[in-house]
Amino acid sequence: MAIRIKRVGVLGAGVMGQGIAAHLANAGIPSYLFDVAPRELTDAEAAAGLTLDDRAVRNRISVDGVVAMKRAKPALLYRADLASLVTACNYEDDLEKLEECDWIVEVVVERMDIKQRVFEMVDKHRRPGSVVSSNTSGLSVEAMAEGRSEDFRRHFMVTHFFNPVRYMRLLEMVPIGDTDPDVFAAMAQFGERVLGKGIVYCKDTPNFVANRIGTFGMASVFHWMAEYGIGVAEADAVFGPAMGRAKSAVFRTADIVGLDTMAHVIATIAEGCPDDPWRDRFVAPEAMQRLIADGRLGAKTGAGFYKKVKGEKGSVILSLDLATLDYVDAGKVRLAAVGAARKKEAPGEKVAEMIWFDDNHGRLAWKVTAESCIYALELLGEIADDIVNIDRAMRWGFGYELGPFETWDAIGVERSVERMRAEGMIVPEAVNRLIEHGEGTWYVKRDGARYYWDVTTETYVPVPISEGMVFLSSLADSGKVLASNPGATLYDMGDGVACVAFHTKMNAIDPTIVEMINTACDMVDNGELVGLVVGNEAANFSVGANVGLIGMLAMSKDWDQIDQAIRELQDAFMRMKYCDGPVVIAPRGMALGGGCEIVMHGDTVRASAESYLGLVEIGVGLIPAGGGCKEMAFRHYGSIPDGVKADLFPFMEKVFMTVGMGTVSTSAEEARTHGFLRRSDRVSLNPDAVLADAKSDVLAMVATGYRPPARRKVPVPGTGGIAALKVGAHGMQQGGYITEYEEHLATVLASVLCGGDVPAGTQLSEQDFLDLEREAFVGLCHEQKTIDRIMHMLETGKPLHN
Repeated sequence: MAIRIKRVGVLGAGVMGQGIAAHLANAGIPSYLFDVAPRELTDAEAAAGLTLDDRAVRNRISVDGVVAMKRAKPALLYRADLASLVTACNYEDDLEKLEECDWIVEVVVERMDIKQRVFEMVDKHRRPGSVVSSNTSGLSVEAMAEGRSEDFRRHFMVTHFFNPVRYMRLLEMVPIGDTDPDVFAAMAQFGERVLGKGIVYCKDTPNFVANRIGTFGMASVFHWMAEYGIGVAEADAVFGPAMGRAKSAVFRTADIVGLDTMAHVIATIAEGCPDDPWRDRFVAPEAMQRLIADGRLGAKTGAGFYKKVKGEKGSVILSLDLATLDYVDAGKVRLAAVGAARKKEAPGEKVAEMIWFDDNHGRLAWKVTAESCIYALELLGEIADDIVNIDRAMRWGFGYELGPFETWDAIGVERSVERMRAEGMIVPEAVNRLIEHGEGTWYVKRDGARYYWDVTTETYVPVPISEGMVFLSSLADSGKVLASNPGATLYDMGDGVACVAFHTKMNAIDPTIVEMINTACDMVDNGELVGLVVGNEAANFSVGANVGLIGMLAMSKDWDQIDQAIRELQDAFMRMKYCDGPVVIAPRGMALGGGCEIVMHGDTVRASAESYLGLVEIGVGLIPAGGGCKEMAFRHYGSIPDGVKADLFPFMEKVFMTVGMGTVSTSAEEARTHGFLRRSDRVSLNPDAVLADAKSDVLAMVATGYRPPARRKVPVPGTGGIAALKVGAHGMQQGGYITEYEEHLATVLASVLCGGDVPAGTQLSEQDFLDLEREAFVGLCHEQKTIDRIMHMLETGKPLHN
């Protein structure tokens, strides 16, 4: 059963309602954002002569929600103008609009009586067949639907989004007994493919899966910190990236969520789960209770477990002393266990290093991890049917790189169970059955596929994967590797399509990647392949060229080698652009510098929605030289139709500011406005679908008789444009906005973007631009201040403004 959601009613214009409406807009779906009509005028409204009957007043709360949505940081919308898809409404005047909605999602306060009143109202005004759901984080799903009509109940479920909705992958779904299975499955597919969410199927229990397990983990941290004499900042260092988790770790996360909200979640589990085997852990720690009493609720009040204050050298983040409740400067937290974990590459290796480390920080990591693994297993069957849903919930909802059962495999099931028992922990019998009748791990790989241990049947069964998805790890396990070198691999995706995937550090572009691009293009040109995808499953597509190598060559004054390296890079990118078969680029995460240039040289792009593109070379004292300047010029100057006389200067200024400021898009959609993506390029909201969608794009182009693009020329602003940009750059330097060297960099960039020392209107080819780029790049490598910028970036990760 397919379901078409063309308009949505969002009931509640608070933070979560704003987030859901914004993300619907990101997917191109219009919504009505409802809230109550105010009962009192604000001072501003009264001064303006408005009354409670004026529409501006009656929609004030929902309008304020739309305004807040547009101003939110981090941005909730892919582009600010998408807010036009959200219409502010109120319950008293606009309920008839619910008849237009294919889906109505409730996002009001977490009180059963209020939710039931809202659903009674919805039942009277909805269109039969429309889906109704609640975003509750843990109230009884069945209780919310009590007394509702048969059609309402058949179309009712929980769709629990995580905040912020745009960025958090998890969507927990819970049916009631009367929910139509086909409707439920169709909404899951809609959530996954259209909204880009990772679906976790939960049972009707308090806090569902992610918050239940995650809150227990936090409670475990609170419990064991005092035992080992570990403070707030140290605990966050333990349970951050070193354990494959988000930088916000435990206490920063609590501050972001709000300590009052955190305490409410803890209390909800304690009250709603009287039979929980660890119920005594679900008590807000004394320090949290005292902070709440003091009004220190976290980020929203400016103080919680952390507090930002102004110091002599800028802002300083202080952490709470749990004994005194005063704030102290913990400085740079350096822990031996964390240092050892950071030396490991894979998430599982990091976690194992932490929990087996022999000091109090390692012991804290062990206790919390061991208890969390046991707790997750004890709840299996109660909160979810299988370990896969629990692991996915923690990865997608809390940002863990490994869920509890994946973590258990990483630290060694048998070895960890021995230690658990030695320390008096009660280990569920299901672990013994796994060790005796399974292969000693919760997950195994067979024939290129991943299997998990089903505790009910005591057999390994395939991990469910949505139809059509392509995962490079599965291709590797199945032996689908056509070529490989230290920096890149060419995978056989089937149907004559191959994928070039990078795997250098941060996917920085080096000669091995250039070599693999050429190898792949050779296979297309000689008929072994019909087309290519260039993409990977890393957090970031590519952070650009290997500037360390460039810096080393510059310090060695090896100008010929730099020139050759840039020439080979340009040639490889041009081969992609003019390959005999279609090349689809599939970025996700950061695609910066050379990474952005790769994206710009595909026949088309299939980008993950959360792709951040930019030509940022100016930050290290260089200019884009892999064809980035060329592509920006061709996309802007070349957009003028043949035979039309137009002023090139506005186009020139836009390109100059975009490249000169090192602009980075905040989404794939915004990348279109900067020229990094074209209007025809496509975006997928589900990151797991990007490679499969890119392959489909290749095959669609082949099926319609693909031919490489024709080479062309574009008119350039020439010397007049260079002069105008130089005047502007000098003015910025005189005004103190840029340094003298940055003015020099701007002049070099202007010369390239304007086509060099030629008359305005001169027609230049792509090779003309590539030659200008390469000459300018090599010239800047001669400059000591460029070398200083490169070294500073390598040492600090931050740009130098010299």
